[in-house]
Amino acid sequence: MSRNTLAALALIALAAPSHAEQAPAPQSTQSDFTLSANVTLASQYRYRGLMQTNNKPAIQGGFDLAHSSGLYLGNWNSSISWLGDSNSAVSAPVEMDFYGGYKGELTPSVPFDLGVMQYYYPGDYPSGYTSPDTTELYAGLGYGPVMFKYSIALTNLFGAADSKYSQYFDLSGNFDTGIWGLTVNAHVGRQTVRNVDNGSYTDWKLGLTKDFGQGFAVSLAYLDTNADRGAYTNSKGRYMGRATGLLSLTKTF
Repeated sequence: MSRNTLAALALIALAAPSHAEQAPAPQSTQSDFTLSANVTLASQYRYRGLMQTNNKPAIQGGFDLAHSSGLYLGNWNSSISWLGDSNSAVSAPVEMDFYGGYKGELTPSVPFDLGVMQYYYPGDYPSGYTSPDTTELYAGLGYGPVMFKYSIALTNLFGAADSKYSQYFDLSGNFDTGIWGLTVNAHVGRQTVRNVDNGSYTDWKLGLTKDFGQGFAVSLAYLDTNADRGAYTNSKGRYMGRATGLLSLTKTF
């Protein structure tokens, strides 16, 4: 597998809280619109199980604009190093996510979420490098504290050649313990990567989030994957899917 392909696949990993895991508190409301924002300091960045910052800390943040109808738009950003870690000719230190969709409820205990996500990596790339920019459609359906989400790539998946229509299956749950503001976070996901040998894998997570009030929350989680070691070892010799603990502090506004 080429370093370009490895670098492209490296983004497929479970993160410190991404936009999909945040629950921002409203900052301001004008008419039927609600604006919220968030900032996170994390011990590292993982997305769908794989390291994005080579086991180093990450700073992350974004905002969400929601309408009372259920329509929403948002942006989320993080420091990254996975592209440069897999190819020294690449300089792309930031991930920028742009998304929009519609949320609603089929019944009070059955929420749904439909939308589109654009992953964008501004930077400098060598000639012939396959762009890691990726567009995914997603659909989620929940029941109580559990949500199943399906994503499908409409482009190459994070730069992997001929990987259009790769899919990700995400089953997650957040369970309020009713004790000390603690919530149990559980997740299992399956990433399929088309036309890439040994590219598909499963990732999982178990963690706790403590709500301190005033928009502050601390999360501690254990993450692991069964990603193929040969396919997911970067140019620095680090296996990107190995088990790890992740600590993060989030402030919502």
